[in-house]
Amino acid sequence: MPVAQRRMVALLGAAILLANIAQPYPSVAPIHHIPTLLLVITAPWLLRRWPLSNRAVAFLLAFWLLHTLGGRYTYSNLPYDAWSVALAGTSISEAFGFTRNHYDRLVHFAFGVTVVPAIVELARRGGRCSLPGAIGLAGAFVLAAGAAYEIFEWLLTLVMAGADADLYNGQQGDPWDAQKDMALAFIGVLCMIPLEILRARRA
Repeated sequence: MPVAQRRMVALLGAAILLANIAQPYPSVAPIHHIPTLLLVITAPWLLRRWPLSNRAVAFLLAFWLLHTLGGRYTYSNLPYDAWSVALAGTSISEAFGFTRNHYDRLVHFAFGVTVVPAIVELARRGGRCSLPGAIGLAGAFVLAAGAAYEIFEWLLTLVMAGADADLYNGQQGDPWDAQKDMALAFIGVLCMIPLEILRARRA
């Protein structure tokens, strides 16, 4: 592994540790953080088996850092309004008319953005795909992963206690939560297409 990638993996490990100091939601947070911890442990093997550029790993790191922060507060309770009032004197929800906590929406959008470079690299190098084919594969992967996650989330909440299930699921009363999450992830993919085309032309 390149030194830069080792540092990125170490940074993610440190973020998991920090996110669990004085954990405000100890009954739910481990469900978010344990998969990330397993990723940190297996990252050296994964990146030797499927090497990626520092750029692609940095994009993935950005997603996992956002996820780790969200996991500390079970997403729905991330206090971005309190932070924005402290920093700028105004609430984000009041400024934009939000009636729910939208941090989960941001992370779903970020998933679509951040996985594209890695999928495109792997598809073009290992699968010898054309750029359009690699981008199409990235879009298909994001849609499939999003659907699989929403199904997993639903199944998990079926076996959890009521209050914990509501904390983890984070629908916040929106019956179309799953569909909106998947749509935002796909919009993230669409936003990355011009950047990937530009990067391929410069290569």
